[in-house]
Amino acid sequence: MLKPISTPTRELVNLDGVWRFGIDTRLGETPWTARLDTPLEAAVPASYNDLFTDPEIRDHVGWVYYQREVRVPRGWSDERIFVRFDAATHAARVYVDDALVGEHVGGYTPFDVELTDRVAAGGSFRLTVAVSGDLTNETIPPGKIEVGMDGRQKQTYFHDFYNYAGLARSVWLHSIPRISIDDVTVTTDFEGSVGSVDLRVETSDAVDVRVRIADAGGEVVAEASGASSTLSIADVVLWKPGAAYLYDLTIEAVDGDRVLDSYTLPVGVRTVEVRGHEFLINGEPFYFTGFGKHEDSAVRGKGHDDAYMVHDFQLMEWIGANSFRTSHYPYAEDVLEFADRHGIVVIDETAAVGLNMGVVGGMSGKPPFPTFSEQFANDNTRAAHAQHLRELIGRDKNHPSVVMWCIANEPASNEDGAREYFEPLVDLARELDPTRPLTYALVMFATFQNDRIIDLFDVVSLNRYYGWYVATADLPTAERYLQGDIAGWIERTGKPVMMTEYGADTQPGIHSVWDQAWTEEYQRDYLAMNHRVFDRFPQFVGEQVWNFADFATSNGIHRVDGNKKGVFTRDRKPKSAAWALRERWRGLDGRKPGADG
Repeated sequence: MLKPISTPTRELVNLDGVWRFGIDTRLGETPWTARLDTPLEAAVPASYNDLFTDPEIRDHVGWVYYQREVRVPRGWSDERIFVRFDAATHAARVYVDDALVGEHVGGYTPFDVELTDRVAAGGSFRLTVAVSGDLTNETIPPGKIEVGMDGRQKQTYFHDFYNYAGLARSVWLHSIPRISIDDVTVTTDFEGSVGSVDLRVETSDAVDVRVRIADAGGEVVAEASGASSTLSIADVVLWKPGAAYLYDLTIEAVDGDRVLDSYTLPVGVRTVEVRGHEFLINGEPFYFTGFGKHEDSAVRGKGHDDAYMVHDFQLMEWIGANSFRTSHYPYAEDVLEFADRHGIVVIDETAAVGLNMGVVGGMSGKPPFPTFSEQFANDNTRAAHAQHLRELIGRDKNHPSVVMWCIANEPASNEDGAREYFEPLVDLARELDPTRPLTYALVMFATFQNDRIIDLFDVVSLNRYYGWYVATADLPTAERYLQGDIAGWIERTGKPVMMTEYGADTQPGIHSVWDQAWTEEYQRDYLAMNHRVFDRFPQFVGEQVWNFADFATSNGIHRVDGNKKGVFTRDRKPKSAAWALRERWRGLDGRKPGADG
């Protein structure tokens, strides 16, 4: 699915703003058939949960309704017309006037609904969107809904971040020509100073296709014809971590000299490969430094915010980070485009977080029932997971910043049924994109001795909390545990090993001369211990701290105002650990720190 953009043949109208808003229990049975009977209005894009002071809205289980009037531009009479949602968390139903026109399940990937036969150029219509934040064992991510003693429904979920819901990303009305370019797949390579760009273009009708590539100065450097073609770029400038270079690729569907449709997207020429213990970008070993992050800010929740995006990237540059993981869901496409332009490397993750009943069992790791069973992750769950993979890879396959797919966070890969669940998903991901490595983030219960699926993947990505959840405030013991853990994975797999999560909750302003949990000094010393261990292994390829910034979580006695493992506060103020990371990371420039044996 191509992102709506303005081109010589395409137009779009942004529908962000303040929409009428209500929850299903306070509206009629068919609220979309009239103007919503509500005094409330909600901002788009934003999660709705923190906008209002009413707890019934914040904790609502069921459907909420957004509504606004939309006018179609007069010049679109000969065009196909769509409404696009960059995300609706976690499911949506779309109504035009009184009619249901489309539905979508999956809270972090975009979808289009065609309106061509229902609206008229120059006319207006009532757009109503029902959104559900409900999670079950057959959704990605999973959860369950229970009825409390007061008779009200309550949402339970198995991930440690707040289940924000609503229209958290932009909404667009856009047009495309009747004969259109429907999809483009780009793969790149280079040999010496010559770059190659392989294209596969899909069109709505059998028409001629021509393509051209222009450099950053606008000069055309390659041209070709055909829906499948390879363009060569002499004296190619590669896209590199920390040194992004993008070409403009323009695709045109033509009838003789007449351009029927035109679409331009940025292209970065680069290669990604796993070879032995190394992770290679452009044939050179790359060492990840950075974070697991969240789309999270006060009031807005998971609502995309350009100001926060720019500031977060500035903080990553300040601290010396070269990468991040989109934990634990696909981020807004604007974020990936920004990473493309600024040379930040991305591990792109699905929303498959919480596929682990062992976590529900607490630190014992003993699940109340098997994760991979009819009770929890069953065939329908896997089908939802597969669809999420299709939509994620379909959306993000052309971003040079994306170097690896992470298909799940902390699944029960140590349990019976894990291989039967994941092997078809791995096969699907490799079919959809054979060019990028695959990984999954390993929970602490999944060890090098009991994990069932690591051989299916390319990179070992560890989430480990020795010194926090295990050997709390005992760094010497934690160091021994971590040393043995990494050594075991290296010996078992022969694959690159990296840390995708390690961190300690830290309350700003708490200090101690001892190794005391929650202090700023302990977070700094905890990270230093991990780094000592990492540097002993030349097979180790990266460190992504959990987390970039503090974030909102569900209610819990171990969470005081959210998860505090951020090296920045939720409003992006640095803790002491930020300065220590800056000292370590700046100047590494993607190179592995020297091993000390």
